[in-house]
Amino acid sequence: VTLADLKPGMSAEIVSVDPRTPGVVRLMVLGLVEGMTISHRNTAIGGDPLEVSVHGASISIRRDQARHFSIELVDGHG
Repeated sequence: VTLADLKPGMSAEIVSVDPRTPGVVRLMVLGLVEGMTISHRNTAIGGDPLEVSVHGASISIRRDQARHFSIELVDGHG
């Protein structure tokens, strides 16, 4: 399961990241790294980009970049 599969209101922990894409590395610098819990806040009209919350900050992520983040769902709504 990847970050692209997360639905609004759901939370997940990032379990692995494929950093081979430069845009993914930029997102890692913003805090999207292994072990972090993130929450899916919203999705733009048309389904792209996704808005996620990490460290209390909202970050927009393109769905194709979100596929590089493997996640594990967690209970609750971050």
